[in-house]
Amino acid sequence: MQPSPNCSLCPRLLQYRLKNRSSFPQWHNAPVKPFGGLDSQLLIVGLAPGLKGANQTGRPFTGDYAGDLLYKTLMEFGFAEGEYQKHAEDNLFLKDCRITNGVRCVPPKNKPTGTEIKSCAKFLEAEIKGMKNLICILALGGIAHTTVLAVLNQKRAKWPFKHAAIHHLPNLPILVDSYHCSRYNTNTGRLTNVMFNEVFLKIKKLLY
Repeated sequence: MQPSPNCSLCPRLLQYRLKNRSSFPQWHNAPVKPFGGLDSQLLIVGLAPGLKGANQTGRPFTGDYAGDLLYKTLMEFGFAEGEYQKHAEDNLFLKDCRITNGVRCVPPKNKPTGTEIKSCAKFLEAEIKGMKNLICILALGGIAHTTVLAVLNQKRAKWPFKHAAIHHLPNLPILVDSYHCSRYNTNTGRLTNVMFNEVFLKIKKLLY
């Protein structure tokens, strides 16, 4: 289950999409579909599409700095092959990995509201249920972490967000946390390449 190209569940996000369609008619400017197969063992969940990233290209984490680091790391760890060229028509493909967002439409200032996160949660819930081989979910950032917990009916207090934490949820996929691979986090040193690699080393051990 995916939102329609003209989804109107969130009025503020709809108006922002329409504004961007007028300003940037050549861009995607619609809900962004997940990337990768439903048969994957790993699901990576981000917050929402970036204005000049996925909202422009139509593919999660494609076209902005966060995608540069994410796809580079995925290729290093065998979850992606091909060449990442910052657009959806390159020859990059994912292996045993799927990437999505908790909110499918770009929000103003990259900040969806709580109501918008809840409105879009049904799509993430359906996605998780449809991944029959799913073993591990990687949440990029604290909001993605809490979004996943809400979808899985788990209490935030019991499973606090912490970088590189592994949460063995009861009878559910394993939840792994990472700081978001944004330019801000890497520029400030909150997330380094070494720290990001450590997360994927843990994921590889969980899966294989």
